[in-house]
Amino acid sequence: MEKIKLDIVGLSYSQTQSGAYALVLKEGNGKRRLPIIIGGFEAQAIAIELESMKPSRPLTHDLFKSVASEFQINVKEVIVYNLVEGIFFAKLICVREGIEVEVDARTSDAIALAVRFGCDVFTYEFILSSAGIILEDMDDDDESSLVEEDVNVEELSQVPASINSLSVNDLENQLKEAIANEDYERASRLRDEINLRKKS
Repeated sequence: MEKIKLDIVGLSYSQTQSGAYALVLKEGNGKRRLPIIIGGFEAQAIAIELESMKPSRPLTHDLFKSVASEFQINVKEVIVYNLVEGIFFAKLICVREGIEVEVDARTSDAIALAVRFGCDVFTYEFILSSAGIILEDMDDDDESSLVEEDVNVEELSQVPASINSLSVNDLENQLKEAIANEDYERASRLRDEINLRKKS
């Protein structure tokens, strides 16, 4: 299966879901974006490394990198390899003395380690086709790549409680609106609901 490279676009703090962040990844040579909802600790761990900040004491991911380096283990790449009921699955491809080993990991932890090891992140077409969001007519220069521990964005609208009464067409219209407003958290929830409806 051919791998597709992903780059980190940014992190958005959710004001509607306490402690949650939307980690947005983009297709290396395409317009699709892959929003993944992650916890605050993992978002902070990713942002700190991207901003080249040094905490006074090592975070868990820093500790993992230090231990791996001491034992001459390198993380070669990270692969987001599956998506089941809205949950992404990832693995680390680790190398030591020419021997390659795959280690299962939460996607947020895997990406926090990828930025520390300076390795690439990949996924597969079936994941991007089912969970990716297409951004039309947008250049990389138009897209904010600011990544901070706490990015203040406009109040994120919640998907209405009566979501079950909305048609797929209405959901798709709301999805377009959420993408236009760069409301990736809301877009990911709408996308998941649309996919669920189309499967049933």
